[in-house]
Amino acid sequence: MRQYNLTHLKELESEAIYVIREVAAQFENPAILFSGGKDSITVAHLAMKAFFPAKIPFPLVHIDTGHNFPETIEFRDAYIERLGAELIVGSVQESINEGKVIEEKGLNASRNALQTVTLLDTIEKYKFDACIGGARRDEEKARAKERFFSHRDEFGQWDPKNQRPELWNIFNGKKHYGENFRVFPISNWTEMDVWQYILMEGIDLPSLYFAHEREVFERDGVVMATSDFIPRKDTEIPGKKTVRFRTIGDMTCTGAVYSDAATLEQIIDEVAASRKTERGTRSDDKRSEAAMEDRKKQGYF
Repeated sequence: MRQYNLTHLKELESEAIYVIREVAAQFENPAILFSGGKDSITVAHLAMKAFFPAKIPFPLVHIDTGHNFPETIEFRDAYIERLGAELIVGSVQESINEGKVIEEKGLNASRNALQTVTLLDTIEKYKFDACIGGARRDEEKARAKERFFSHRDEFGQWDPKNQRPELWNIFNGKKHYGENFRVFPISNWTEMDVWQYILMEGIDLPSLYFAHEREVFERDGVVMATSDFIPRKDTEIPGKKTVRFRTIGDMTCTGAVYSDAATLEQIIDEVAASRKTERGTRSDDKRSEAAMEDRKKQGYF
């Protein structure tokens, strides 16, 4: 008899596809939160496989800070067109213009935290009852507390001390009117799993993830790309360096790493040898010990 053995990547894929199909079965109006980063691209790829040969049956939602890397936006538009999916964009700039949020000032100003209001407004506008995201438990200690199905109250807030058990992969999506869920199909994946899966599946990624020459400067140990959005001190002298990004977000809080890894195989080798987490390059996580958890309680991704 022929034996069929699942690799650990195929097991993770199967689990994630099961979770995505559970969302389609339990919720009336779900969406995928799409940042253009490797994790949300992986989730979109899994959703495509979950419903193939049909198209993904729910829209992809991008919360645009207005300070994104140009390469991310260019990739996003081309990728969505290839998928044949619907794209909904929530604009932080519009939230600022409408007076719903106040833009930070100063050297370390960032629009990253302002995304929360724009996201909650977008969820309310389109009446999404579940938003699928690409967060993983290994990324950050607050994200390690999340369940696959993460309940949000009518204000979009998360209570880490009041979560539902998920025994035997039985997910409870019941909610009151106005409440919603965040769902994380790749919760059990690691950064290495994501990279190995991307290599296995031949998934396209933004060029930012691969080594390239870029003008950067250092601030508090973080390698920042030069940008009109980021004011610099006189002592912060930019220079051309070969770098890549391990995570992609708002330019004002996303740091690069010095790297020559220009292929997926080289990136995998680099990640295996790294002793620094991928979010170690994110300056927004350094604002306080519980920065991520505080933002998540307010309704952040």
